[in-house]
Amino acid sequence: MREQTIFNDVITVWFILALIVFAILFFIPAPYGRHTRKSRRSIPDSWGWLLMESPAVFVFGGMFLIGSYHDITAIVFLLLWLSHYIHRAFIYPFLHRKSSKRMPWIVVVMGFLFNTMNGYLNGYYLFQLSGGYPRAWMKDGRFWIGSVLFVVGYVVNRTSDSVLHKLRETNHGQYGIPQGGLYRWVSCPNYLGEITLWIGWAIATWSAAGAVFAAWTIANLAPRAWMHHKWYREHFADYPPRRKALLPGIW
Repeated sequence: MREQTIFNDVITVWFILALIVFAILFFIPAPYGRHTRKSRRSIPDSWGWLLMESPAVFVFGGMFLIGSYHDITAIVFLLLWLSHYIHRAFIYPFLHRKSSKRMPWIVVVMGFLFNTMNGYLNGYYLFQLSGGYPRAWMKDGRFWIGSVLFVVGYVVNRTSDSVLHKLRETNHGQYGIPQGGLYRWVSCPNYLGEITLWIGWAIATWSAAGAVFAAWTIANLAPRAWMHHKWYREHFADYPPRRKALLPGIW
C-alpha cells in the first residue's frame, strides 16, 4: 500500500511539473531545432537526439526484464513502446540528416532525464505495480481504442516527419513551407501525431503513468507547435493563412 501511495505522489508531482512547463514554453521555446540559441556547450544534433531518447528504450526495457509480469499483454505494451522509441532514438536522428546543426547540452540532459523518468514510471507500473493485465484486457474497448489511436498517431508522426526531411533535402538544409498530408491544415502534424499516439497509450494502458506521459507530451509539443506556427508566419509572407498550428480548423 505504501509503495502505491509513494508512486501516486510521484505521479502527482510529475503532473504538476508538466503544467508548469506547459506555461513556460509558450514564452521560452526549448532551444533546439529552428529555435536553437548559440551555445558553446553543444553536440551534433543527431547525437543529441540519440542521447536524449535512448533512455526510454533501455529504462522501459529494463523494467520489463526485472518486472514480475511478462504475459502476452505486457509483451504487446513493450512492443508498442519500443516501436516508437527504437525509431526515435536510433533511426530518426540519422535519417536524412546532413546538417551541421548542434544541440545545447542543457537540452540533451533535460531530455535524458525526462525520458528516464517516463520510461521508469510507465515500465514500473505496467510490469510491477499494476498486478498484471489479464489476457482479456486485449478484448477490452479501451485497449482497442487506445491501440488504434497509437497506430494512427504513429503513422501521422512518421509520414509528417518524412515530408519535412524531403523538404530540407530539396532546400539543401534550409527551411521551407511543408505541403501535403495534414500540412494542408496544420503547421505541425508531426506533433499532432505524437500527441495522438501517447493519448492512445494512456487509454490502452488505462493508467495514471500513461495519462501523465500524455500530459507531458501535450505540455512539450502544443507550445512548440504554436511557436513553429508563429515562426512560419514571420518568415514566409505567403504562408497559407487558413493553416492552424496544431488542431485543424481550431488552433
